[in-house]
Amino acid sequence: MATLQVERIDHLVRLRLNRPDKRNAQNLGMWRELQEVGVELSTDPTVRALVLSGNGSSFSAGIDLTVLMGQATGSGELLVDVELVQRAFSWLRAAPFPTVAAVQGYALGAGMQLALACDLRILADDAVMALPEIDFGIFPDLGGCAWLPDLVGSAKAKELIFTGDRLTAAELLRLGIANQVVPAADLESTVMGLATRLSKKAPLGIRMAKRAIDAAQESFEAALQASAAGVKRCLASDDFREAGQAAIAKRPPRFTGK
Repeated sequence: MATLQVERIDHLVRLRLNRPDKRNAQNLGMWRELQEVGVELSTDPTVRALVLSGNGSSFSAGIDLTVLMGQATGSGELLVDVELVQRAFSWLRAAPFPTVAAVQGYALGAGMQLALACDLRILADDAVMALPEIDFGIFPDLGGCAWLPDLVGSAKAKELIFTGDRLTAAELLRLGIANQVVPAADLESTVMGLATRLSKKAPLGIRMAKRAIDAAQESFEAALQASAAGVKRCLASDDFREAGQAAIAKRPPRFTGK
């Protein structure tokens, strides 16, 4: 691929944005490739966890300015199908496996929205995030307006989106946007350690938990209904029986996702 690198390590996928000379600024080609990768991975039963990161000094500095200027002047390829670009992000939230963003340096605009699309965010202590779209006459339309309020509440989300203020790693941790902040030198080992642990958990249980948690955004009742349907499926699964047998045998369970 021209803008991404995909590496498989057992049941773990490592997905890297690969435009380091542009601080992984996003363009139409990257969005198309992200969507293609999402379709492939989301239907692959062997994938148990995914780590998303950026090559070079930054996670992603946002949308490539040539794309923005092309929209403003009409000189570039127009973003007629914004919904298609949204799908390049939203599959990370909808995927049946846990997705973890490893963020170093800048994650601005579309870069922050891409990190918000993941289930979890581990930040290096040099990370800086912001949603400055308002300053370009637009707003975070790739999922930020949906995912940020869930983390910080609607009033704080409006403040961050209206002002476009930049946030340090410490501030992001305090707000609950970051799950962990670690020294930059420890980011790789921390994220890979977490993702490896998650890849060994019961895949069906994680999938059903994601559905129930996401349903809570609709209503409390929707979350309960999703929980009831999900746990019934889990109780009838091979993985549930395997967990019991492993406990009796005092050995680690070997989950298959069935």
